Amino acid sequence: MTVKIQVVDEFNQWQELLNLLFSAFEFQHSRIDPPSSLLLLNVNSIIEKASAEQLMVALKDGELVGCVFVRNQGNLLYVGKLAVAKHLQGCGIARQLMQEVESYAKGESKEVLELQVRIELVENIAAFSALGFVESGRTAHRGYDRMTSVTMQKFL
Repeated sequence: MTVKIQVVDEFNQWQELLNLLFSAFEFQHSRIDPPSSLLLLNVNSIIEKASAEQLMVALKDGELVGCVFVRNQGNLLYVGKLAVAKHLQGCGIARQLMQEVESYAKGESKEVLELQVRIELVENIAAFSALGFVESGRTAHRGYDRMTSVTMQKFL
């Protein structure tokens, strides 16, 4: 499948991006507690997020089919909101996006990629493990007396 991955400098498909994220994360809503922070996003807040972080997108024939955000944090690059259009999940787009994230991180002289996955999403944990990430910790959201997230890292 031919997909073009772009590190975004200029972007204007904000509603499409939000729709992609909501659709890709929809399966999580009944499985995770607390709810995803994604539910707090709107067009204005996603624009703010993109101005504070680096957005990368996957395009297939001009259609937005994937995205990921990265944020500089000292010697590491934090990876968040990785999403692929539902009808194309399992086709390697997430892997392509993560390869671009790695290239970007190396260009920024980062030594580590880090991300968090909800503890209930064992299939996501397995997918990131297959990409070379290892568990580095577990955390609990404020107000919870149990672990809710798995922190994973990949050393470059």
